[in-house]
Amino acid sequence: MPLSGMTGFGRAEGAAAGWTWSVEARSVNGRNLEVRFRGPPGFETLERAARDGAQSRFARGQLTVGLQAKRAEAGGQVRINLDQMERYLAAGAPYVADGRAAPPRLDGLLALRGVAETAETLDDPETQAAVEAAMAASIAVALDALAAARREEGGQLLEVLIGLVDRIEALTGDAFDIAAEQPATIKARFARRMAELLGEGVGEEKIVVEAATMAVKADVREELDRLKGHVAAARGLVAGEGPSGRRLDFLTQEFMREANTLCSKSALPALTATGLELKATIEQFREQVQNVE
Repeated sequence: MPLSGMTGFGRAEGAAAGWTWSVEARSVNGRNLEVRFRGPPGFETLERAARDGAQSRFARGQLTVGLQAKRAEAGGQVRINLDQMERYLAAGAPYVADGRAAPPRLDGLLALRGVAETAETLDDPETQAAVEAAMAASIAVALDALAAARREEGGQLLEVLIGLVDRIEALTGDAFDIAAEQPATIKARFARRMAELLGEGVGEEKIVVEAATMAVKADVREELDRLKGHVAAARGLVAGEGPSGRRLDFLTQEFMREANTLCSKSALPALTATGLELKATIEQFREQVQNVE
């Protein structure tokens, strides 16, 4: 599977045995795969179809699968919930008694939530099973459409990520070139520091410590070599198959670790500036990686 994003939308519609329905599947970024199902009463078993379908298609993201269904008027039974009506009447009675509200009308009471209920149920188990199977098929179609939308987002992300990896690679190359001048600069700085220390009559131990500290700062090849290796790994991940968001996120942390060390070891303004630009580009890369499945 090519690079995929985590945001998208898919929709499907269907009809069977006097029922019509629509399914909408949406997803946004998420560290893990989370699936929520919302459907009409009586069709709770379809939650399993939504979860299984999502788990077979996606590795990460927060998914919401919504099913809206309607039965033909002739097929539904209307039931008046008298208990709920009585509760409304009892709640409003004090306001009617002191004249702050008019006595309720029947049409107004029937319009209140929970008073007039439509029993959207099927008496025939075989028909119920057939309708649920058709709805499950529509859920699969909506999830397929969502997967296609996420792949389309992945194609757009791929171009952005490749551009940022190219930039990181170019900045790493610039850092290599600039770092070649660093040993001479540090050597000259060390010579001046040695003169200062000798003039102050500092002991040999202090001079050795100063020399070791400057020697460590002079060598940034290890950090730059690792950055080159990370660039190669990033290219492999963005061009590879299967979900790669978690690994890219980890790789971004490694990128930033080397860039931070490079800046801390820098003894040249130009190298520091390149390191800071490198960090900014890595941060842009990190933000885009958050959208990758």
